[in-house]
Amino acid sequence: MLITFFVFTEQYRKKICTFAKNSQNIFHQMKSLGDILRDLREMKQLPLRTVAAYLDIDQAILSRIERGQRKASRKQVVRLAEYFNVNEDELIIAWLSDKVVYELSDECNAIDALKVAEEKVKYNKTKDLIEYDLRKN
Repeated sequence: MLITFFVFTEQYRKKICTFAKNSQNIFHQMKSLGDILRDLREMKQLPLRTVAAYLDIDQAILSRIERGQRKASRKQVVRLAEYFNVNEDELIIAWLSDKVVYELSDECNAIDALKVAEEKVKYNKTKDLIEYDLRKN
């Protein structure tokens, strides 16, 4: 009976750990670009003025970006990825997803619109590849 209990608790622990890892990924994906930037800056113990100086912007502007009150430009996001030595694609994805959420947050059909948009993007990418192959040959 003790062995059964141990096996059960070990399996339960593994499930909890797996859930915790997955939840952490989900919650990380749910963070805005501003939250991510603030986390990166604080993790490196950098004041706003240092990062703002690197971007050649006022620290008040960077503060508003971190709080989601102002949108960063694509160029700024790329420079921040370089500055913090993080994956540029991840920051760009966070930036793009913030833009999408901002545009669609009040729409009743947002999820359906996103599904259609995904299909359109796939179609356009495929079409572009086919056209490129045709020009190449």
